[in-house]
Amino acid sequence: MPNIVIIGSGPAGVSAALYTARAGVETTVLTKGPGALDRAAHIQNYYGFAEPISGAELERRGIEGARALGVQFVSTEAVGLTYTDKLTVETLAGEFPADAVILATGASRAAPKIPGLAELEGHGVSCCATCDAFFYRGKDVAVLGSGEYALHEVQALLPVVKSVTLLTNGAPLTAQFPPEVTVYPETVDAILGEQTVTGVQLNGGRQVPLSGVFVALGVAGSTALARKLGAEVEGNRIVVDEKMQTTLPGLYAAGDCTGGLLQVAKAVYEGALAGTEAAKAVRKG
Repeated sequence: MPNIVIIGSGPAGVSAALYTARAGVETTVLTKGPGALDRAAHIQNYYGFAEPISGAELERRGIEGARALGVQFVSTEAVGLTYTDKLTVETLAGEFPADAVILATGASRAAPKIPGLAELEGHGVSCCATCDAFFYRGKDVAVLGSGEYALHEVQALLPVVKSVTLLTNGAPLTAQFPPEVTVYPETVDAILGEQTVTGVQLNGGRQVPLSGVFVALGVAGSTALARKLGAEVEGNRIVVDEKMQTTLPGLYAAGDCTGGLLQVAKAVYEGALAGTEAAKAVRKG
């Protein structure tokens, strides 16, 4: 039986799951727990509810409905996305191969405003260690992050590069990093370099010479995962066509990560469309 993996259990992800499951496709939703919807105290503008409903209750009902259709929910964190003979989602709970993947983890609400980070992307600043480690063999690089996602990137870099430094940007460590990784807990004031990365400036005045900086802040969101496979993105928005497919066959995106109106109604619609189109595609293939 064909299978689809959906990353994210918010309205877009669960809506997609309802449609893939009803189409007879084995469906797994990977969830790291409640998202932006859970934090909404009252929703008053959603079709079908005369009285306000909390975001947490709306989310609970959605997931309950999907479970009733046989959708499997796995609590884990997605840290990577690869393609060999088929798409595979890398998570803390292992690998999940899929005939199609739907990205629905919402939008990143905040990114650090570190001078040089955006300007040097593609010139020493990277969002994918698996993709770009080869270009830094024998060089000193850093990973910007402090959790499991950052650890995943560190582990991809260590066998290839000369050294890996971890820049936590002031955040507490939430993963156990190998002893050969030097950790700088200070905030990062700037990524240094004009044509390409030459180092970082830390708060307090210290400068660390580097050839590359790999961004792995917080949890790997939809845009970061899309970038890992080379799917087109514009800023924090994943580019999709009229079928919610990214520029890579088999990879779909829905909800806040595609930009536009950050509303439940839009997320549910896009999830329904992504689920319908992904199910059609895998059943044909």
